Amino acid sequence: MSLFDHKLSELHELLHKKEVSVTDLVDESYKRIDAVEDKVKAFLTLDEENARNKAKEMDSKLGTDESKGLLFGMPIGIKDNIVTKGLRTTCASKILENFNPIYNATVMNKLHSADTITIGKLNMDEFAMGSSTENSGFQKTSNPWNLETVPGGSSGGSAASVAAGEVPFSLGSDTGGSIRQPAAFTGTVGLKPTYGRVSRFGLVAFASSLDQIGPITRNVEDNAYLLQAIAGLDPNDSTSANVEVPNYAEALTGDVKGMKIAVPKEYLGEGVGEEARQAVLASLKVLEGMGATWEEVSLPHSKYGVSTYYLLASSEASANLARFDGVRYGYRTPNAENLLDLYKKTRAEGFGDEVKRRIMLGTFALSSGYYEAYYKKAQQARTLIKKDFEDVFAKYDVIIGPTTPTPAFKIGEKIDDPLTMYANDILTIPVNLAGVPGISVPCGFSSTGLPLGLQIIGKHFDESTIYRVAHAFEQATDFHTKRPQL
Repeated sequence: MSLFDHKLSELHELLHKKEVSVTDLVDESYKRIDAVEDKVKAFLTLDEENARNKAKEMDSKLGTDESKGLLFGMPIGIKDNIVTKGLRTTCASKILENFNPIYNATVMNKLHSADTITIGKLNMDEFAMGSSTENSGFQKTSNPWNLETVPGGSSGGSAASVAAGEVPFSLGSDTGGSIRQPAAFTGTVGLKPTYGRVSRFGLVAFASSLDQIGPITRNVEDNAYLLQAIAGLDPNDSTSANVEVPNYAEALTGDVKGMKIAVPKEYLGEGVGEEARQAVLASLKVLEGMGATWEEVSLPHSKYGVSTYYLLASSEASANLARFDGVRYGYRTPNAENLLDLYKKTRAEGFGDEVKRRIMLGTFALSSGYYEAYYKKAQQARTLIKKDFEDVFAKYDVIIGPTTPTPAFKIGEKIDDPLTMYANDILTIPVNLAGVPGISVPCGFSSTGLPLGLQIIGKHFDESTIYRVAHAFEQATDFHTKRPQL
């Protein structure tokens, strides 16, 4: 049994009984990385020397008041679009291949305050644009459940590293499903918090009105503890919300008696695979058996989610990525003849195809003569999608459906068909457009043995209720205990 098969609270207890040391935890991480990383390829950069030095320093504090925090000495992996002082941050793009930040993201400062140990930076789709981690500028990550399949994206490295047992948990970011979809594909637990719940300061921007940092873990309890550590108001982020952060662990009661669940017919309709549908219906039976009730509802505007999302996200990306011009930092072409040439060649050589595709789409949508027809129309559709959620939440506690229409697909299967790839996020995108929180928990397996995910969506800033339902479901099933055989 791996040390990381223990829950966070159990590891904390082992540390305090001095049955294991922080050095043991860090050793476990790097040993596992040595054993499986050539197959999984989850990490882009390792921080081994610093991690081992920090572990030694922390071992000397074990048993003192300084070691009382639940995350004390816990190894963690960080998605490579979260800025880490003195540790290479590339966004999996050649344009930032040698970028060494001089400051930390707010979530990193919070994790340092909680005494976690950063193991390394995790692979992703370039600038978080993709659903499979095949768009990385450096390597393709594999799904530990079947190395021929994708781990999802854009937080594919974050999810794969947890599923493979390389780290007990990781941070990802979610713009249109980039935490929940990889969590579903890899049999892990992934939460996208309410927009504004977690600071975006130091998260390299893709689409500023949609991006959120969130935790990927092996179980719901660990997820709640990790969100607790990173959530809260941040004066450095003007979109960070001044809303009290509750004690999420208190929500893990196992009790869902009397809770009202909404199941959108659009989430079980056309395009959703039969295996995903049946897994959700079986999950609803489990929750019914525990005293919850469910009814079918409609989110009529969710059918516009994908087109709305790709117009808005690409428009924001085109503005956000304008800063990568070869002048201030990042890659600069050696072949420029003048300033205009410098811009053109730096971007042509530094950005991958998917990033270029979205910059061009976004620039077009924002351009004179098309702004009203595309960008403004998409913003209006977004308002209708948000209102759909508000209407349902006036009567129900949570919304439940599949996280993804199918289990993980094969590497290379959809990379040349961007529209099919985009449709893969059809069930997760509306959550980002509305700014509400959503979690994916394992709820079954396909006939080929690949994990399936259950998505639980809650009201604004009501992560506690999501955790309550997810934890109760997890306690009544054993899907989260299964591990891939690498």
